[in-house]
Amino acid sequence: MTNDSPPFLEVERISKRFPGVKALSDVSLRIGAGESVAVIGENGAGKSTLMKILAGIQPPDEGTIRVNGQAVEIRGVTDALQLGIALIHQELNLCDNLSIGANIYLGREPRTFGWIDQAQVNSLSRKYLKQVGLDVDPRKPLVDLSIGQQQLVEIAKALSCNAKLLIMDEPTSSLSAREVDCLFAVITSLRDSGVSIVYISHRLSEVHQVCDRVVALRDGKNSGELSREEISHDNMVRLMVGRELDQFYAHQPQSPGEVVLAAKGIKTSTHPAHPISFQLRAGEIVGLAGLVGAGRTELFETLFGVHPPVEGTLEITGQSVTIRSPRDAIAHEVFLVPEDRKQQGLVLPMDVGQNTTLPGLHRLSYLSWIDSSREQQVADEMVKRMRVKTPSTRQIIQYLSGGNQQKVVIAKWLAMHPKVLLLDEPTRGIDVGAKHEIYELMEELARKGVAILFVSSEMEEILGMSDRVLVMHEGTLAGELSRDQLSEQAIMTLATGQSLVGAGEES
Repeated sequence: MTNDSPPFLEVERISKRFPGVKALSDVSLRIGAGESVAVIGENGAGKSTLMKILAGIQPPDEGTIRVNGQAVEIRGVTDALQLGIALIHQELNLCDNLSIGANIYLGREPRTFGWIDQAQVNSLSRKYLKQVGLDVDPRKPLVDLSIGQQQLVEIAKALSCNAKLLIMDEPTSSLSAREVDCLFAVITSLRDSGVSIVYISHRLSEVHQVCDRVVALRDGKNSGELSREEISHDNMVRLMVGRELDQFYAHQPQSPGEVVLAAKGIKTSTHPAHPISFQLRAGEIVGLAGLVGAGRTELFETLFGVHPPVEGTLEITGQSVTIRSPRDAIAHEVFLVPEDRKQQGLVLPMDVGQNTTLPGLHRLSYLSWIDSSREQQVADEMVKRMRVKTPSTRQIIQYLSGGNQQKVVIAKWLAMHPKVLLLDEPTRGIDVGAKHEIYELMEELARKGVAILFVSSEMEEILGMSDRVLVMHEGTLAGELSRDQLSEQAIMTLATGQSLVGAGEES
């Protein structure tokens, strides 16, 4: 975009209020034709609210929106699509029981004599699938595609609506490295063809690769912009949090204590041919690395009793235990913070306090009666300790930002005093400030003797927070690295099924 070219989209002094909070205050945004702009900010900064306004999901209270220089009103999703604005949700809005083509034209099917023209659906779908670099038969069931390919189908669907501006909300959060590269190539191609991109991601390393400019929000207000030449991790963090993060990873290695959890020959139901053995010690933070599909989440679900082990034994503080359900794991003070907080970690219609105290209600009850004052006390303590940004513990949790929801998922287990804490992608989809707070919490728990095993797909996080790292490959434990052995190359060597010795000899 040149300085003389008119912007495709102008947002001026947009404001939005919800009960108890002003989500946006006089926010302005300008997107040129064929420009890729990152909108960054901590959870709760107002990014999602602004994007929902542009996509027609929520109306603004104040402000002006212009498209191609003309003031417009966006009263619903249909209005937004007619203006050429489409939102690609982080959680894909597709039907996996339908074909690819049926998904692309769902609700807009071309018809002949009143009947859906399937041949035309397939022909038009191929055109847009080709535009996003996806060489698949549109008659193929959507369920047969990977998450990354489904993401491209979502983009093809938007392009079939003649979208001129695509809003991508955390588009790489569930993608493999290869799928991310493919998505970036599609974004570059779309940008070159004149399609504008609004890119939202907490993975700041991605922003420099795909964005021409950065717009930052903080506390519902504009906090600054960066040109392409100014984009750097430090500059983005400064605009987002209003302060320097001198030491982003809070980890200080310490001497581990006794063995708290010992897995001996554990076989998961998804990889029953591969026994896994390892130990966790009190006060230790251990990273679990591996590529997508390596079996990390399946191992966590086995340790927590979601899927009982096919074979093998578990010991807690030296005692053999049987964990065949989450109830068993909880009884032995082994707790799991799952990867999908909305589906597995929270009860979204319930409030913050209820979610925080739900697992421990038996401890707050007497003769089947819940001590409501004690329940409120525990909720208040945990919200304060976790620094959850909420008007009150009575706030319905689905209205909190992703980072604050994640804090509540962790808080409910902290109130139960864990021996072992399993964290599956604990910082996925949350902002840099909230990440730092969770790292500090992990460090605090380790100092108190909690054994922590965490999965992360972010290499910097694994390297920055681990005392040692276990690496998985296709359901097996491929190796273990002490802190002084940690490097991206060593982890990726094991994660791809190679031997460190062999890799060293080959190099």
